[in-house]
Amino acid sequence: MASKLGISSGLPRQVKKLRDQIRHQEYRYYVLDAPEISDAQFDGLMRRLQRMEAAHPELITPDSPTQRVGGTPRKGLVKVKHSCPMLSLDSTTKEEELREWDTRVHELSDDKTDYVCELKLDGMSLALSYERGRLERVATRGDGVTGEDVAMNVRTLRSVPLLVPTLVLRRAKVPPDFEVRGEVIMPLGAFERANRERARQTLPKFANARNAAAGTIRVLEPEIAARRGLEFYAYFLLVGGKYYPERQSDALKALDAMGFKVNPHHIMAHRFAQILQFIQESDQERAKLPYEIDGVVIKVDSIQTQRKLGFTGKAPRWAIAYKFSARSAISQIENIVVPVGRTGKLTPVAVLKPVSIGGTTVSRATLHNQNEIERLGVKLGDWVTIERGGDVIPKVATVISDKSHPRGRRAFTMPKRCPVCRGHVIRVEGEADHRCINVNCPARLRKSILHFAARSVMNIGGMGESLVNQLVGAGLIKDIADIYLLTKEELVSLDRFGDKSAENLLREIAQSRQQPLERVIYGLGIRFVGERIAQLLAQHFASMDVLMRASSGALREIDEVGPHIAPSIRTFFAEPRNRKVVERLRKYLIFTAQRRRHGRALRGKIFVITGTLADYSRETAKELIEKAGGAVSGSVGVNTDYVVAGNAPGSKLRKAQELGVPVIDQKEMEALAKV
Repeated sequence: MASKLGISSGLPRQVKKLRDQIRHQEYRYYVLDAPEISDAQFDGLMRRLQRMEAAHPELITPDSPTQRVGGTPRKGLVKVKHSCPMLSLDSTTKEEELREWDTRVHELSDDKTDYVCELKLDGMSLALSYERGRLERVATRGDGVTGEDVAMNVRTLRSVPLLVPTLVLRRAKVPPDFEVRGEVIMPLGAFERANRERARQTLPKFANARNAAAGTIRVLEPEIAARRGLEFYAYFLLVGGKYYPERQSDALKALDAMGFKVNPHHIMAHRFAQILQFIQESDQERAKLPYEIDGVVIKVDSIQTQRKLGFTGKAPRWAIAYKFSARSAISQIENIVVPVGRTGKLTPVAVLKPVSIGGTTVSRATLHNQNEIERLGVKLGDWVTIERGGDVIPKVATVISDKSHPRGRRAFTMPKRCPVCRGHVIRVEGEADHRCINVNCPARLRKSILHFAARSVMNIGGMGESLVNQLVGAGLIKDIADIYLLTKEELVSLDRFGDKSAENLLREIAQSRQQPLERVIYGLGIRFVGERIAQLLAQHFASMDVLMRASSGALREIDEVGPHIAPSIRTFFAEPRNRKVVERLRKYLIFTAQRRRHGRALRGKIFVITGTLADYSRETAKELIEKAGGAVSGSVGVNTDYVVAGNAPGSKLRKAQELGVPVIDQKEMEALAKV
């Protein structure tokens, strides 16, 4: 065959050998930080491979080192569903709370529990999916259930293997289909270079390395991502949507053996004192690291114990993040401004002389409310200590009295009129916050729309701050229900908004109509009702109408709805203008809970899907099986009950035949599920 194609019989072997050599050198340089050859020699190898592939394009493979950057800029990011939820971590800054967590773990696990302690990298979480050892998809965390595919950008990272050879996987005892989760970061050196480049281009500088990494990963041009010097550190290994192998410490060893960059700063802790020692040492050493960290993550080592401990609504019970103490600096308050939030809350914010804290320039810091201003004794002109709480949110911590000159200090009081709409500002007895009571206040309206359209709420992509400002300013949106009345003609009349942009936004708005009841409830912006409470309300009442009529007593029947939440919900629905908006939304959105009925037909059965099914996507077939009580795995094994084969099945079919696993088609799958 090679001679018929005009290729010498030895050329494919030469190309493969050269690719393997380049991959080895990439691993030595970008993962181990121990190069064996000079940059010039490496560039020479790459140019040689590029010439060979240019002369024989039929030899190019998707996992070739030359294909890290390729294709044209994308028009948008495609949404992908995670194999299992990517949850956030509970966190603490107090040793006492960490000790309480350790006690709970031991009480619930009934086992001798060891921990793996790792550095908490300050970056962006990603999930990398491999099939037959080749990188196929990369997803951001998103809302934890669905992320965005950023594979084109992540392929440019030299610390990410495009291919993990079969022999390497066998040695690491990892199946060919697997998933790697970890953190993409921008090292401090790369961050400084990126900001110097942006300064030369008269572009705004990145605020911090984490924002720079996240923005780079989501940029629509891979060539830009390739230049930014990002690095990926792996810390989880999954097979079939489950953590693998049976210990987190073994997962780190396997990832290292597979060629992934694993942070060397981790330990096994058998006693609580070892956890504290690792935290103390990491905090002392973080200033010397070439990247940002904001704490330490402690994980139960045994995967079996992890399963026993389980999860809360948003986080695993078997892991916790210990956040370092806030970094601080000294600055002077030049002014105090009062922005208005989406619930009408007025929050005093100190405008500061710019100061650097942990590599981030801080020019504003929250003062929370009038009570906090009085407690601190803050006045205009004061010199103050600024802290970044959890290394993220700047706040005024203390007043430096001996540095603040009495003549330069001026008292501050909260305004009696809203700074945005001039409406009345009230302060409810017993509460610290001041609030604008005008529901049509433009500041509240803008924030309400942005909240409603957010990814974790109604997920209306493209409805950002600039567009919302235009829509409200032009009078096209007077409440959130007006979103569903927008027309293409109205949108194209806006500044820098063409036909394609209008069509994309209208498509996103149309898709948002399918969001479940809990997201609609969350989107209303009821005070104290976050994502978790909205889920509980939808599950308990199953209908917006029933929720609107619910008494405080009925609301309090839900465990997590406390004495502040129930009255807030009643107050919201008692307001006629709010009820009017809800009634308008009824025409467009789902107002009843879509209860998933899990059948028994496939209970306990494990399926694997391979190839392309005629009438089902991979996700819809998975949902069909799960609704009937079955489970879907990503790889064929001795415990697999059925393999569903469509057109062009892959190696999973051969594996099934080798193991004697029954192979069925789409119709047989439907019959088993009793569709």
